[in-house]
Amino acid sequence: MKKIDLHVHSNYSDGTCTPGELVDLAVEKGLSAFALTDHDATRGVEPALAYQKKHSAPVEIIPGIEISSEYRQKEIHIVGLYIDQNNKKLIETTSHFVNLRAGRNHQMVENFQKAGIPMTIEDLQEGNPNTVITRAHFSRYLIRNGIAKDTKEAFSKYLGTDSPFYVSRKLIPCTDAIALILEAGGVPILAHPVHYHMEEAALRSMIKTCKECGLAGIEVKYSNHTAQDETFVGHLAKEFDLLPSGGSDFHGSNKPDIDLGSGRGNLAIPWDYLERIKEYLQNRDE
Repeated sequence: MKKIDLHVHSNYSDGTCTPGELVDLAVEKGLSAFALTDHDATRGVEPALAYQKKHSAPVEIIPGIEISSEYRQKEIHIVGLYIDQNNKKLIETTSHFVNLRAGRNHQMVENFQKAGIPMTIEDLQEGNPNTVITRAHFSRYLIRNGIAKDTKEAFSKYLGTDSPFYVSRKLIPCTDAIALILEAGGVPILAHPVHYHMEEAALRSMIKTCKECGLAGIEVKYSNHTAQDETFVGHLAKEFDLLPSGGSDFHGSNKPDIDLGSGRGNLAIPWDYLERIKEYLQNRDE
């Protein structure tokens, strides 16, 4: 069976692998295709495509993005597959997101500095000025410098929403994120729906609203999904006539227990998922 992964991050957001390293790793893992879906950023797509072409790597690279948005004050992520990574509106809007995130990151760094922790933005960039800094970068710094023993402590003690170091950020409505992906010619997918810990009625209401605005798919298979979760989301996909999708949410050493393509060891995204997404695109564009 052909293996794929439709949710992957590089060091252009909060992953630790370069786009080229992801291509090599995908080939090593025997993947036939993977989607590069960095947070609010598409800049890693071109390097990945160029590396794949230069090395004639036998893997399809799907241009993608994962947009941070909100629904009733809860953060929701919408993945876009087969986007035009050079779409002007997408680049302008996501660049604005990144600028807002940068301002928030500077405020958080100041909060740490005031507490006597000599953190800098350069420390968080880890030698890659193009990276989109997220709380994962803060977590790595805290662990690397012996301030937190692990990711769990970093988030619970220093990076959670109730922490004195935390600064909230403004997010666009999830319906606007869907519209942005459609504008860029992509396929909007609701990422990791169980991750939001929403009451079932609220989740269904959100899916209904998103579907009416053009949501095309939902992640049925995901690294954190139990068999029960997968069955539940599979039923939602059928109920709302959504394409099933899936991915590991690979971040490299930021999430060391999650491997590319196989998640925590038993994840397997069917090739049929990708064929159905391609068929949807073809029919939509005719």
